[in-house]
Amino acid sequence: MAHNRNKREATRRPEEFFSPGRRRFVTGLAAGTALLGLGVSPARLLAGLEQPAPQRTLRGRLFDLTIVPQQVNFTGQKRFATAVNGSVPGPILRWREGDEVTINVTNHIAESTSIHWHGIILPFQMDGVPDISFPGIAPGETFRYRFRVSQSGTYWYHSHSGFQEQTGLYGPLIVDPLEPEPFSYDRDYVVMLSDWSDENPAGIYARLKKMAGYYNFAERTTPELWRDIREKGLQKTWQDRAMWNRMRMSDRDLSDVTGYTYTFLMNGHTPADGWTGLFRKGEKIRLRIINGSAMTFFDVRIPGLTMTVVAADGQNIEPVSVDEFRIGVAETYDVLVEPEDDRAYTIFAQALDRTGYARGTLTPDPSLMGEVPEFDPYPLLTHVDMGMDMGNMDMQNMENPGPTVDAAMQSMAGMDHGAMGAMAGITAASVARRGPAGLGSDTRVIHAETEAGPGVDMRARAPKYRLDDPGVGLRDNGRRVLTYADLKNLYPTADRRDPEREIQLHLTGNMARYMWSINGVKYADAEPLRFAYGERLRITFINDTMMNHPMHLHGMWSELETGDGARIPRKHTVIVQPGARISYLVTADAMGGWAYHCHLLYHMPAMFRKVEVK
Repeated sequence: MAHNRNKREATRRPEEFFSPGRRRFVTGLAAGTALLGLGVSPARLLAGLEQPAPQRTLRGRLFDLTIVPQQVNFTGQKRFATAVNGSVPGPILRWREGDEVTINVTNHIAESTSIHWHGIILPFQMDGVPDISFPGIAPGETFRYRFRVSQSGTYWYHSHSGFQEQTGLYGPLIVDPLEPEPFSYDRDYVVMLSDWSDENPAGIYARLKKMAGYYNFAERTTPELWRDIREKGLQKTWQDRAMWNRMRMSDRDLSDVTGYTYTFLMNGHTPADGWTGLFRKGEKIRLRIINGSAMTFFDVRIPGLTMTVVAADGQNIEPVSVDEFRIGVAETYDVLVEPEDDRAYTIFAQALDRTGYARGTLTPDPSLMGEVPEFDPYPLLTHVDMGMDMGNMDMQNMENPGPTVDAAMQSMAGMDHGAMGAMAGITAASVARRGPAGLGSDTRVIHAETEAGPGVDMRARAPKYRLDDPGVGLRDNGRRVLTYADLKNLYPTADRRDPEREIQLHLTGNMARYMWSINGVKYADAEPLRFAYGERLRITFINDTMMNHPMHLHGMWSELETGDGARIPRKHTVIVQPGARISYLVTADAMGGWAYHCHLLYHMPAMFRKVEVK
C-alpha cells in the first residue's frame, strides 16, 4: 500500500528504486546502432517513452509478440516495465484446441529474454526455458515457437529469464475447446492478478539475502505481548514466545515480499482505479482467474456472490460452490457467478499477509462501484504449519532436530533399505511404490544426509496430508473456502495404473539466511531428476519450511492424489503448505529436458531441478 511504500523512501538512495527499465532502456539505446542494423525501427526502440497500450486480445494461429521496454506509472512514479506488445499484462492470447500455432517473439530489450507457456503440453524445445529448452532470445533476435495445441482451458505465459516476470513480462493465455463446454455462461472475463514493485527486482533479492524480514512489518509488539499475557496467562505466553525464539523463527513470516513495496494489480489496474466488468442482471459470468504474480498468494472472494469453481489449472472439475478460495502463485481457477441484483459487486483479492489487495468490480453500470471489504485479521502460523505433532513433541530438542532422520523414522520396519542407501546422494529418495493410485503415499518420511547444515534450519517432525485444510488465515473464518480435497476431475482418470516407484522431495531452506533448496541442495549443485519414458511415478513433497511453495513441473501433468483414484484432478502447479506433505502422480510421457521448480520468483534460482525423461 502507498503509505507503507513511503516509510523508508526518505532514507533510500535514488539508485535503490526500480530502474531496470531506465538502465535497460539506456543500454538499449546505446545498442541502437546494432539493432538498427538488424532492421529494428527507431519508433520501436522509443516505445518505452509512451504510456502502456491497452491490453488487447489476439486470436488465430499466427502471433507476433514484441518484448519492449515500456514506461508505466502504477504508484505515482514513472518506471519502466518489460512489456509484451506495449502492454502490462501482455495481450490475451486465444488459441483453439487442435490448431498448430506459430508465435514469433522478437526481443527489443538489451538482454536475453524468453517466454514460457505455463501449463501447456508441448515439445520440450518449445517450452521456453533458457539453458534447458533453448538458449534464450538474444537482443534484436526473433524466436519462432511452433507446436500443436492439445488441450483447452485457462493458462498464462511469462518470461523464464532472470527476474523479468516481476517487471511485467507476463500475460493470459486462453485455449478454446473443440467440443462444447460442460457448462454455460453469458460473459467471459479474464481476471489476472499480479504484483508490481517500483524497486529493481535484483535489489529486492539482494535485500532478502541480507535480511529476510526486510519487507515484514507485522512482527510482534510490546502491546501484543501484554495482550497475550492477559488472554493466555504469563506461563503460556512465555512458553510460546520461548519456543519461537529458540527456533529463531517468526509466526508472522507469511510472505517474503509484501505490500510495503508491492502494488497489487488486477488486469493491470491498481486498487485505486480497479478493473471493471459489465453484466446484465441474471447473466451467468465466467471469470478466468490467473495468479500471475511473482511472490503473492491471494485470497479471493466476491461478497454477496457464491462462486462455482468449474476448472482448476485449465482442467474441468466437478463443480463446487464456495465463498472464497486461495490462489497460489501460477495457479488458475475458473469460476461461474450469477448476479441476481442490479448492483455492483467487488472482486476482492487480498494478499495472504493482508498488506494489500487487488480489486475489480462486476457492475451493470460503470458509474456504480462496490464497497471494498475490510481486511481479514493478520494470520498467525501455528504448530500445524510447522509440521508438528504436539502430542509427541520433545520440546528440548526443538533447536537441534537431528542430522538425518525424522522422529517418525525410529521404526524402520517395512522400509526399502536399498533406497535408503541412495539417500546420501543429492537428488531424491526413490522408494518402492506404496499405496494405490489416487490415495497418496504411506511411505515413511526420509531425510537425506544433505539436509543437515547451515542451509536447513527446520524439519517438519510430523508432516501430514492436509488436503482439506484451506490454509493459515482461512481456517474457521465463517465462509465456505475451497480446498484441494474438493477437486475432482470431471472426467475419468486417463492413466489408471498404480505408480511403479515414488520420489520423495523435501522443500528445505534457512529462512533467516534466505537460502532455499530441495533436499538441502540448491540447483547449482544438484543432479537432474531422471524419469523413464512412459513410467507412472508418484512425487511426494515434504515441506520442511514455514512457507507455502507452489511447485511447477513443466511438460507433464501433476495428478493430485485427493483420495479418489477414478477422478484424479490434473494440475500444473501444486501448492505445498507449510509443514505438510502432498503427493501426485506423473505419467512421464514427454521426452526431453524439463524445468521443475518453486514458482516463487525469488525462491526459483535455488529451489529448482532439471528433469530428464529418457
